[in-house]
Amino acid sequence: MPDALKAEGITVRFGGVVAVDNVSLSLQPKGILGLIGPNGAGKTTLFNAVTGFVPMDSGKVRFFDRDVSSEPPYKRAQAGMGRTFQTERPFEELTVLENVLVSAFLKEPRRKDAEKLAMEMLKRVELDDRYDQPAGDLNLARRRRLELAKALAIQPRVLFLDEVMAGLNPPALREMIGLVRRLSQEGLAILMVEHIMEAIIELSDHVIVLASGQKIAEGTPQEVTSNTQVIEAYLGTE
Repeated sequence: MPDALKAEGITVRFGGVVAVDNVSLSLQPKGILGLIGPNGAGKTTLFNAVTGFVPMDSGKVRFFDRDVSSEPPYKRAQAGMGRTFQTERPFEELTVLENVLVSAFLKEPRRKDAEKLAMEMLKRVELDDRYDQPAGDLNLARRRRLELAKALAIQPRVLFLDEVMAGLNPPALREMIGLVRRLSQEGLAILMVEHIMEAIIELSDHVIVLASGQKIAEGTPQEVTSNTQVIEAYLGTE
């Protein structure tokens, strides 16, 4: 079986700044790959390059053995790349259900079918009891679940999670870790950018560490968290 995702030699420049420098990664079907590093390391830029939101200066992206390197984000979404964004921006005046409908219409053009799909995704993230509530009324934890529901509504094969756990209080964090674990157990491959090491250690099969746009380490969570270079660059020596 081919890799769910294989990115080779990804380089992204903004003017004279090299934001991502020749980074490669691979994600197995049903696997969870964690991407960590200090602020400004290039994690979200790499994320955006792989999903088509920023152009690559060089490199190749293969999605289940299909070359998607030159395809726009909506084509990659149609192929099965579902993602959340670091800053959640729901349509606040629309209901929770209507927000998910925006994504569901990509898969189901008929409103009745799209609503059914959207409700299924809200139930999947345990937000179905809020379906008719304005999205602007949701607290942070529920907004993150709404982002997940929107990503799931395109029925992805790979789920890209960009710091979905940042800022959550301990009970909400534990709930989100459990939710991501269930999604993986249901068969989704997941690539997650995250600063919460508790989540990375518990969930990831494999971890890549970036610093200054370059890959400085990779391995199991235990291997990278004991790596001297990673400790100095990211985790701290205290």
